[in-house]
Amino acid sequence: MGLRENIARVRNQLDEAARAAGRDPGEITLLAATKTQSGETIRAAVRAGITVCGENRVQELTAHLAEGAYEGAAVHFIGHLQTNKVKDVVGRVALIHSISSDKLLRAVAAQADRLGLVQDILLEINLAGEESKSGFSPGQALDAARLAASLGGVRLRGLMCIPPRAVLPGDNLPYFQKLRRLAVDITREMLDNSIDMDVLSMGMSGDFADAAAAGSTCVRVGSALFGPRPPMSSTHD
Repeated sequence: MGLRENIARVRNQLDEAARAAGRDPGEITLLAATKTQSGETIRAAVRAGITVCGENRVQELTAHLAEGAYEGAAVHFIGHLQTNKVKDVVGRVALIHSISSDKLLRAVAAQADRLGLVQDILLEINLAGEESKSGFSPGQALDAARLAASLGGVRLRGLMCIPPRAVLPGDNLPYFQKLRRLAVDITREMLDNSIDMDVLSMGMSGDFADAAAAGSTCVRVGSALFGPRPPMSSTHD
């Protein structure tokens, strides 16, 4: 099955899951996670209807931007971001999904201030407390949101999570539901602040239907669209 067919299949499954949950499918963005994909593959995905691409690695983001691979689509940064790479990302993407610490949050805000812009961000929440993953704990999320609201260089748009790898269908549904509740709680606590939390970035190739049912507004799908990832040596054209 080709890329265009894969995109149509995933979009149909996403739409069906949304409707079954009583949601408008138009509320959910299908983000193509383009990690290790070539510039030509990314261009083909955009031609096939992808409107948002998500990049995991700063080096790939920089290279693909230079060659115009994302033309016609918005670009998000969805991977782990080190503070020393902030200057290569801020102002170059529409949304950073992976703000995982106060230090990174302040660094992004400071770089945005230097550039005279406001960078849209999401807070990454480590719902299961996995040591192998970065992110704020649920208990830290409200304080992080308040910090974001106090910084002029960033605009908090919502939350993101990467739950544990699911073994069975439905395994991650409780995590998605928890993130949704957390977003509602934070919004309620921060009514006096000028925030615009309308994004829940959750769901990937193996669980995007459950994420849609739980309230996701952005699913990050890679292998279900592109197939198994190619080796790193073939990342760029």
